[in-house]
Formats: sequence, C-alpha cells, structure tokens
Amino acid sequence: MTAPADRFEEHRPHLRAVAYRMLGSIAEADDAVQETWLRYDRTETGAVSNLGAWLTTVVSRVCLNLLRSRAQRQEEPLETGEDGTAGAPRIPDPILGRAGVVDPEQEVLLADSVGLALMVVMESLAPAERVAFVLHDMFAVPFEEIAPLIEKTAATTRQLASRARRKVQGQAPAPDKDLNRQRAAVDAFFAAAREGDLGALVAVLDPDVVLRSDGGAVRARHSVVFRGASTVAGQAVLWGKLAPFARPALVNGTAGAVVIGQGGKPMSVMAFTVVGGAIVAIDVLNDPERLAALDLSVVD
Repeated sequence: MTAPADRFEEHRPHLRAVAYRMLGSIAEADDAVQETWLRYDRTETGAVSNLGAWLTTVVSRVCLNLLRSRAQRQEEPLETGEDGTAGAPRIPDPILGRAGVVDPEQEVLLADSVGLALMVVMESLAPAERVAFVLHDMFAVPFEEIAPLIEKTAATTRQLASRARRKVQGQAPAPDKDLNRQRAAVDAFFAAAREGDLGALVAVLDPDVVLRSDGGAVRARHSVVFRGASTVAGQAVLWGKLAPFARPALVNGTAGAVVIGQGGKPMSVMAFTVVGGAIVAIDVLNDPERLAALDLSVVD
C-alpha cells in the first residue's frame, strides 16, 4: 500500500499549478500546498474515492481564504501612468525558462501557457471569480463541484466564470504560438530601443499596446502603466541604454528578457505578449526584493 506522504507527493505538482494560478505568487503557492498537506495529514482519507479532486478542493479553499484576505486589506494599486490611465495591478511572480530546455516541474506549472499578461489580468478578478475561472477553465472542474467551495449556486458560479472569461479575453489576448515569431518582435523592440529609433518602435507595437511596471515598495516610482504605441515607444527610448544588458529568456512560456546589471544582479524581468507579430503588452517586474529570489541559471 502506498504511504500517505507518497500519495500526496503524486499530486503536489498539480496542486502547485492550481495555487500559482490562484495566487500569482510562487512562495504563497508553496505555502498553500504545505497547508493542504497538513490538512491531509490530519484527515482520514481512506474513504475518499478521488484523492486528486479532494486535494484540489482543499488547496482551492486555502487559496480562496488568502484571496479574500488580500481583498479585505484593500491593497493599493500601482500608481497612475502619465497618460492618466488607472493604476495597474501587481505583477505576479514570473517563471523563467530557456527555449529548448525542458523542465518537467515548469511544464506542469505552465501546462496551458499561463502568460504573465493573463496572470496580471487575473489579479483584477474578485476572489470568487478567480477561483471559478481557474478551476473550470484551466482545470475542467465542473461548476457543481466549485459552487459549494465559493458558497454559490452552480448557476451563479457559471456566471462568475463567464464574467472572468470576458475580462481575460478582452484584456489578455492569446499570444502567437510561434515562439520564433514572438522572439523576432522582441528582438526588433530591443534593437530599436538601442538605436533610439522611435519609428521602428512604433512599428513593432500594437496601436493599443499596454506597458505595466511593478517596482514594489523600494522602486515605487517605477510602478506605472502606459498605453498607446507612441507613449510606450517614448518610454522604451528612455530605457535604450539598458537594452544591451537584456538577456533573452522565456517568461511564463513566452518570449521575454531579463535585464542584468552590475555584479550579475537582475534589474528587471520583461514579459512580452505578441499577437499577429505585434507587441500588445509588456509587463515589467522591477521589484528588487522579488527579483533577488529568482533563479537566473536559465538566463542565456
């Protein structure tokens, strides 16, 4: 007979993937999985016919409580951009990788290509919306099983997931599947930024491109959002001197870059969403505390 700990470990990668999508934080996701283990260890589960479903419900309940706590704290949004755009939500923790290198653990974590732009949009969802959307749309959990978790009817749960889906589809379009096409757009962006070529930058940007930056508490002035090709191109020209220090990387499965400063320390992580060969979103993490926790071994 398989030991309880071994049975739990079989499900750990899946539970971590659920928690990451719910919370947007790798550390909090790991904490949620650990709390799920503690509850599992204290519970007699011999009569549970589907342990995977039972554990998914438990970790989802832990995440829901954390999301509700965040909402109650009423965390302040990022600062408003110079164009008057409303503040952007917190940039979730990025997951770095390298093209052509397969990491089984990351494959599970990003099995359905959860791009950083999608994670950013999910930060704006209400707790019940996010739980319903993640469980149903990403993990195919029936609404009838989600409803008791969020204390709603199945019909209301369906409506919450539908509302979340509309927000996501409207603000985080699916990126091009061709990674080479993504990389070509990102390379063109950095080449134009290095040269200070405003026209070339505008050409590679979607007219309605959005740039979101999260500097955390230390670099609060970098916590801004800009919209529109001309505005974003102007910002990119100002960053041109940093372009030579950008190293290619996969960020949540899509083409991105890590800007490496003196001493090999990361200055920022940049995730790009490329649709139809044009950049529609740039999400930048500038928070030194969170950057220091990243594994840079995958960066070229």
